[in-house]
Amino acid sequence: KHVPITAWIRPPGNSIVSVFDLMKANTLELPRQRVLQARRAGRMLRVQAVAASEKPSGGAKADVPPGLNKFSSRITQPKSQGASQAMLYATGLKESDMSKPQVGISSVWYEGNPCNMHLMELAAEVKRGVEDVGLIGYRFNTIGVSDGISMGTDGMSFSLQSRDLIADSIETVMSAQWYDANISLPGCDKNMPGTLMAMGRLNRPSLMIYGGTIKPGHSSINNGTLDIVSAFQSYGAFAAGLIDEAQRCDIVRNSCPGAGACGGMYTANTMASAIEALGMSLPYDSSIPAEDPLKRDECRMAGRYMLELLKKDLKPRDIMTYKAFENAMVLTMALGGSTNAVLHFIAMARAVGVNVGLDDFQRVSDRVPFIADLKPSGKYVMEDVHKVGGTPAVLKYLNAKGYINADCMTVTCKTMGENLAAVPELRAGQDVILPIETPIKKTGHIQILYGDLAPEGSVAKITGKEGLKFRGAALVFDCEEDMLAALSKDPSQFKGKVVVIRYEGPKGGPGMPEMLTPTSAIMGAGLGKECALITDGRFSGGSHGFVIGHVAPEAQVGGPIALVKTGDMVNIDVEKRVMDVEGVSDAEWKARKAAWKAPPLKATSGTLYKYIKNVVSASEGCVTDA
Repeated sequence: KHVPITAWIRPPGNSIVSVFDLMKANTLELPRQRVLQARRAGRMLRVQAVAASEKPSGGAKADVPPGLNKFSSRITQPKSQGASQAMLYATGLKESDMSKPQVGISSVWYEGNPCNMHLMELAAEVKRGVEDVGLIGYRFNTIGVSDGISMGTDGMSFSLQSRDLIADSIETVMSAQWYDANISLPGCDKNMPGTLMAMGRLNRPSLMIYGGTIKPGHSSINNGTLDIVSAFQSYGAFAAGLIDEAQRCDIVRNSCPGAGACGGMYTANTMASAIEALGMSLPYDSSIPAEDPLKRDECRMAGRYMLELLKKDLKPRDIMTYKAFENAMVLTMALGGSTNAVLHFIAMARAVGVNVGLDDFQRVSDRVPFIADLKPSGKYVMEDVHKVGGTPAVLKYLNAKGYINADCMTVTCKTMGENLAAVPELRAGQDVILPIETPIKKTGHIQILYGDLAPEGSVAKITGKEGLKFRGAALVFDCEEDMLAALSKDPSQFKGKVVVIRYEGPKGGPGMPEMLTPTSAIMGAGLGKECALITDGRFSGGSHGFVIGHVAPEAQVGGPIALVKTGDMVNIDVEKRVMDVEGVSDAEWKARKAAWKAPPLKATSGTLYKYIKNVVSASEGCVTDA
């Protein structure tokens, strides 16, 4: 019934059988039927490494050493906490359970978003795996916001804010309930940094399990491959007369075929792969698709890793070091990841007391080539990365080329180098990940620009396909809605212009909304190479073109972007990393500054008002606990 896995390391069809459970085992076995199914499907197979002599029998649980419940013992052991214990008995615990470590399983589940709608089921698998090794698992939920649904509306003001609310809520439950460890299951963009920020603040044994990427969609009209950005760009294409209503509807109806996060190297997949490089998720976590059975296998195995983390008392601050953040930045540059990573890495690093700033990204970008032919600028999606070897194979390749700090610890309780030594290389002949010697761009796509318009910095996403310089007259809008209305009315007025969308920053937006709708409209209208876009808002991972965001200081606090006028000549030079306004004297700048008045806040009560009052600049990660 079982065969040695070594017989199937390179099965026919170029599929890969990869070692997932990196334990001290010499014999790797699994049911023959699973191997044959994997061969026929041509997909990667995740296997559990168990020595034949160590196989558990009859579902026996692993031995849990005493003393691993150092937090939960505060409520389970003292006689004075009888009421606490009574309530725990009501949840189904027995007397023998009171000395077991308790694991908080936090899920960002909600039904209204494909990125998150399956996380309740995955959390159930995690709970099963946790209890299989003798731990107590308690599930709880936190909130989430769908960027894809709220994009282009006032709902986007709540997106970045949700990151900090997720962190706050997980920290709240974990602290109040005295859980000993945390396993978090995020799905959408801001979910992942939110969970990592909470883990860093708590500093208890923790790991993250990504909900996984969505499958690509397929058009029923022209047989083309679709994703969420196809749906966004359909509006610009329709407005420009490039497609008709039937084609637009076909794209919208077929772009998202099921569960999982947006499929390109957008923010969700950027953050998931970066967190795997950071060492806070298991190998292959970021590249296994949401609906692949391997994702459930991973969830069930999380309990074994959590037990080891508890035994070794290995905590997030032991893993999330500066060198680990360098690994995350390296992978983000190599894969062409989202500019949102800049905000989130700064915030995550702050949560563990590590200093990461804008200039760190530039240093990494200067030395790491962009080598992944992935959407939005390329043709492949995350599922294709999975097919050619997964994120560990990419990391293995980068490590072999000297780009990875291999001595960093990970949640496997092994170093990154030890993990990568056990995984196969990228599939021979694949063209998803290009050779270092022939990259898409010799340096990273994320560039940090300063200058007249951004004295505190800005973040550009330049893949090389857009060019490295742009000079044009400013076309200024005080919100994205005005820009979209102007584009719909007359797309030709945008040619040769530097489009400025302002008052969309952390305080002005509020919430620093993403400008995916404007960038998608520009690309859909065929203007991607004929104009640049500058904003104090953010960009989605799906945005591409000559785009520069995170401009700081933002317009709402009187930053220079608030003072630029339509017709001003703007010069952007990525090679010199500057963004300047030409022909405006110091006296004119001073006069504009004196005449400027801050517009009224868009929220004067409630959760957004609290966010406005507490959020710091984009250059500081937009955290709310500074």
